[in-house]
Amino acid sequence: MRYFYSSFVIMALGLIASFYLGGLAAIYITFLLIILEVSLSFDNAVVNAKVLDTMEPIWQKRFILYGIPIAVFGMRLVFPLAIVAMVTGMGMIETLQVAMNEPARYETVLKSTESIIFAFGGAFLLMVFLDFFFEARDVKWVTFVEGSKIVEKFSGVANIELITAIIVGIVLGNITQDFGVVLAFMYGILLHSLLGMLDHFLSSDTVKSGIAGFIYLEVLDASFSFDGVIGAFALTSNIFIIMIGLGVGAMFVRSMTIYFVEHKTLSQFRYLEHGAHYAIGILAVIMLMKITVHIEEVVTGTIGIGLIAIAFGHSVWENRKVLNA
Repeated sequence: MRYFYSSFVIMALGLIASFYLGGLAAIYITFLLIILEVSLSFDNAVVNAKVLDTMEPIWQKRFILYGIPIAVFGMRLVFPLAIVAMVTGMGMIETLQVAMNEPARYETVLKSTESIIFAFGGAFLLMVFLDFFFEARDVKWVTFVEGSKIVEKFSGVANIELITAIIVGIVLGNITQDFGVVLAFMYGILLHSLLGMLDHFLSSDTVKSGIAGFIYLEVLDASFSFDGVIGAFALTSNIFIIMIGLGVGAMFVRSMTIYFVEHKTLSQFRYLEHGAHYAIGILAVIMLMKITVHIEEVVTGTIGIGLIAIAFGHSVWENRKVLNA
């Protein structure tokens, strides 16, 4: 439980702040937002743990120290404000005033950009999934897919992840007929590729580059937060309650990441990483579908947690088989 002490402290402070912002109703909404964030980002904790485990200890500490305020204030408050400011041409202070005094207008502008946001985030998460799916691995989970001859053939094709993502982008462009969506999608692919290139030049042996890994984890967190930030307006238009609820949820995700790293959870439960990446792949598809079709966040969260629960259960079952053999 020591890994979660700081998260519970932050949650207590957040609930007190919520009470002053809107009384008991605000506390209830904050709880719902915490649950929303954790359900949408549980798979994020698993993937974060995989990346963090390959980084130098100093960068692991920096991710915790600097990553938390970036996740809470940067991605859940400043980033949405920056999007609205860019779209409207207003300054950040003016945008903040609009968010506080005209929340309906702020929500309308932010939601008007959601197709661009979903295209960018969906593309980045799709690349994360494809990198994992086509990676050569000894441990396979969905063997009839991962171990099939077709997948093995395609896995040997140079840049198969990039080719697949570009095909998806072309299909998306034909469906939406929106140049902005296609451009945002390609930016998501480009950013993922640039981070991979940066990591290639800065990494040494099996140790991942600290700065590249840190940026990668923050972009990954941002991609997961898009759904929560936009979906939160279904519960409240108060940006500070949204920041508190989603921020506390992000804190618990960080705590889970630390727990997974220090307890070597991914090595103990062989299919957990698979379940998380399949959940990310489905989240990417859902984000791209939401450009044209409304899908409730509860569906996304349930699928993510469900896949990880199945992967965890299957891992436990396999471990018991090995012990009893």
